[in-house]
Amino acid sequence: MNSTIHVTDLEAAINWWRERSPSPDGVSAAPEVRALAEAYALLAWSRATELDPDSLSDAALDAWFAWYATTPDSPCIAICSTAQGDGICKGCGRTFDEVQHWPALDPFEKRVVWHRITSDGTAWRFNRYAERAQR
Repeated sequence: MNSTIHVTDLEAAINWWRERSPSPDGVSAAPEVRALAEAYALLAWSRATELDPDSLSDAALDAWFAWYATTPDSPCIAICSTAQGDGICKGCGRTFDEVQHWPALDPFEKRVVWHRITSDGTAWRFNRYAERAQR
């Protein structure tokens, strides 16, 4: 499993911090926003979509973890087809191994899975049972 941070997570973390610590003068940004924006700028400059979490400064990593703590941990919607032998759960979109080992995955690995299933968008959590995902 990869431990990476996708550009969309950096964007979400930056926007989360911008809402919590808006610019007092319309120019300066909160320290958390600046730390995350530096990593974002390096991604943009290199035309990459993912970065190694080890490349983040301590301030950026702390800011990212604060945002991460506000996200849902598991994509499970309590309709698990892997229990019936499916290799990929129809409810959440995770593989059998991801469902089985979810508690042991680190936050970066979990976000990689979240990004994949969200990009795919075929799991029931994104269509038929979307209301369950809101809980």
